[in-house]
Amino acid sequence: MRLLASAALGAITIAAGLSLISGEQAPARASVAASLNAGQTAYPQRPLWGDTHLHTANSFDAFTAGLRLGPEEALRFASGEAVMTASGIEAKLHRPLDFLVVTDHSDAIGVTADLYNTPEDQLSDPTLKRWRAMMHEGGNAAYKAFREMVTAASNGTLPADFADVEKMRKTARRVWDGQLDAVERYNRPGKFTALVGFEYSLQPKGNTLHRNVIFRDGADRARQVLPFPSDGQTGPEALWDYMDRYEAKTGGRTLAIPHNSNLSNGLAFMLTDPSGGPMSAAYARRRAAHEPLVEVTQYKGDSEAHPFLSRNDEFADFGDAGWENGNAPLTTLKKPEMYGGEYAREALKRGLAIEHLIGINPYAFGMIGSTDSHTALSSAEEDNFYGKFSNEGPGSDRIKAVVNPGVKESRIGWQYQAGGMAAVWANANTREAIFDAMERREVYATTGPRMTVRLFGGWDFSARDFKGDWVKAGYARGVPMGAQLKPGKGKPVFLVSALKDPEGANLDRVQIVKGWVDARGQTHERVYDVIWSEPGKRKLRKGHLTPVGDTVDLATATYRNTIGASELHAVWRDPDFKPGEHAFYYARVLEIPTPRWVAYDVVRYKSKAPEGVRMKDQERAYTSPIWYGPRT
Repeated sequence: MRLLASAALGAITIAAGLSLISGEQAPARASVAASLNAGQTAYPQRPLWGDTHLHTANSFDAFTAGLRLGPEEALRFASGEAVMTASGIEAKLHRPLDFLVVTDHSDAIGVTADLYNTPEDQLSDPTLKRWRAMMHEGGNAAYKAFREMVTAASNGTLPADFADVEKMRKTARRVWDGQLDAVERYNRPGKFTALVGFEYSLQPKGNTLHRNVIFRDGADRARQVLPFPSDGQTGPEALWDYMDRYEAKTGGRTLAIPHNSNLSNGLAFMLTDPSGGPMSAAYARRRAAHEPLVEVTQYKGDSEAHPFLSRNDEFADFGDAGWENGNAPLTTLKKPEMYGGEYAREALKRGLAIEHLIGINPYAFGMIGSTDSHTALSSAEEDNFYGKFSNEGPGSDRIKAVVNPGVKESRIGWQYQAGGMAAVWANANTREAIFDAMERREVYATTGPRMTVRLFGGWDFSARDFKGDWVKAGYARGVPMGAQLKPGKGKPVFLVSALKDPEGANLDRVQIVKGWVDARGQTHERVYDVIWSEPGKRKLRKGHLTPVGDTVDLATATYRNTIGASELHAVWRDPDFKPGEHAFYYARVLEIPTPRWVAYDVVRYKSKAPEGVRMKDQERAYTSPIWYGPRT
């Protein structure tokens, strides 16, 4: 349990002249119907699995690093087809996805491919000539060119030709139209959904403030605009303006999903507005309306929690190694005071604290995972990991590869994650149903496995509900993940259920993570173990549960489902509830230990992992929260 510093909260004041409503959350920009569409199921029957963050050869960094697969190959792969990589490997998912969003960088979209294909005698800039030559050389030279481009982009020192507005616009038009055509070809409502999107790669001074923009609409509306570049911007406000203009012009809808807050050096979830001044209710309302979700897990680490912030949480260090060193290019190293603005759990608490003062919660977001793969291959499978850049594909040396050459604090290859995935409780596999589920935050994140997780909050649930249609009861007498629980009698009670991935590992436990703000405006958190496998053998001792055990055999990169449980269900009532306090609750589900991708590599290539490499983990899922607020 940790208190939010009152000194930091002192910087937040109520903006003059604004009418505030205690406990109010930001309204959606477009209303979401309370009843689901006619002809569809009364409520979602199963989660849809997908990826809202994937790069193809249209992204400048992915192409430079050797990728030559475009949106069409990405959509084919995600829908279950085999594709051939540039290195001659046939790649195929074990199980197809239900949906995919191709999100190529809007900045310099298609530009490095054009540079690669431009005759050398038509180039005058020496840096561009050198980068072109390095890309044609391939291998380590291309990778070095990629790193130089990323650093130049972060530092604002790209060659002038890469900043030619008219040239960039023409390239963007051609590339965007091609992507939209591919998306329409592969969109098959009811079977596989291809959504329109792009990445807004805002990165002031190397600090990640990226957003993925998702469209509810098809090419007919999306073609009326171009992806919005982050050039010259210092915050997300210009992107929100773009989203508003798009909706006003076309009648369509969009939402934005921040990612890699863990690499923002504290800027992702500030207690102030971006200028450092007091956060107004208007700003908080606008942010929450445009950004209902946050991507909390992907290849560049996990952003759910950190041990510095959650010191009583023994599982808070997942995916932190290496990524906690500094921002993405490591131009600015991390300081402890930055962590509070980077991790989702702390941000959810900050949202309550801000709401306590100004009446609006800017950080009332749901949680998803995605891959951020720069290979056009949306794979979050540990034993089927193609790397996150084409030059980092399967091979004996990628475990120990230096990610940031020449930097003392560089990340090492083994610190890449193979996840994550987005699970969406939509009642149909269509663009509209998936987008609407995201907007209402009825979604959850996993680090790769496909466990089925549901969470409902109410006031009169009991164990009897699990003997009948408990999902129907959850919707009828309570609210699902992502929703606001209205005040009721007694203490809030939660129905939580987790089923193992049918092709994956058994479950260790289900936890409820609670955060709340007290009457003084200070925030707190607590993690409750609510149900676990083998309850007759495993006990809570001084607040900690006996470990589930470990069946991993690193010599063969295997594990056995002889421990854990295939499903876990619980009815949990908050023992520490105070009706006057704002709070949030989300479920975290842990699997038994399983091998990481590095363990599979060691066995496959008969290599040896350097000392200190993390060879196994407990994969997990994080649901979107349920929020509670007292009556006004």
